[in-house]
Amino acid sequence: MKNKKQSPSFLEKLQSKWKLKSLKQVLLVLLVFALTGFTILFIKKPIFDLLGISMERGGFWKTVLYLLLVLPLYQLVLLFWGFVLGQFDFFWEKEKQFFRRIFGKKKKE
Repeated sequence: MKNKKQSPSFLEKLQSKWKLKSLKQVLLVLLVFALTGFTILFIKKPIFDLLGISMERGGFWKTVLYLLLVLPLYQLVLLFWGFVLGQFDFFWEKEKQFFRRIFGKKKKE
């Protein structure tokens, strides 16, 4: 029988793509994303309630407000959880890439 070369697993592909040192680090990064999503899920409604915006119906302005308020908050919460779980450097680099894309600045070498 020929020895088949096993293709890399999903986690190994993420490790390579994100240039992480270990599979444990990949799992921590994924955990940061999950915790950030859950945190935003829980704080979104109180923020909208505070502003007097109903979560029951959609609408153009609600979407705009969501993008202006919740997305920047998401970035901060991502850094917070990254810090708590020891992955701040990884997420700080991702944040810098995110803002370079938004503002069209090239990376300094």
